[in-house]
Amino acid sequence: IVVLVTCPSRAVARRIATALVTKRLAACVNVLPGVESTFRWQGKIDRSREILLLIKTTRRRFSSLAQALVRLHPYDVPEVIVLPVVDGSPPYLSWVRRSVSRPC
Repeated sequence: IVVLVTCPSRAVARRIATALVTKRLAACVNVLPGVESTFRWQGKIDRSREILLLIKTTRRRFSSLAQALVRLHPYDVPEVIVLPVVDGSPPYLSWVRRSVSRPC
């Protein structure tokens, strides 16, 4: 799966990305700067510059990843959206699975 998460700053994004890979909850996290988000919050339309994380993991690791995001993320309601991976390079997908497996 690919998980989308927005962050308020590059520092927060890097901290979350490093923690997820270190804990084997993600095989790889891309940090994409320069995202502008428009959203409704507390009854008003708001706009914010954010950093987008593209997190590659497996469905099996998602529950643990989501719990870690709640602990690590500064937002009251962080964006956590899961996109299925319907196909991909077999060697890459195998690497993702191995990377999030618990060490022997």
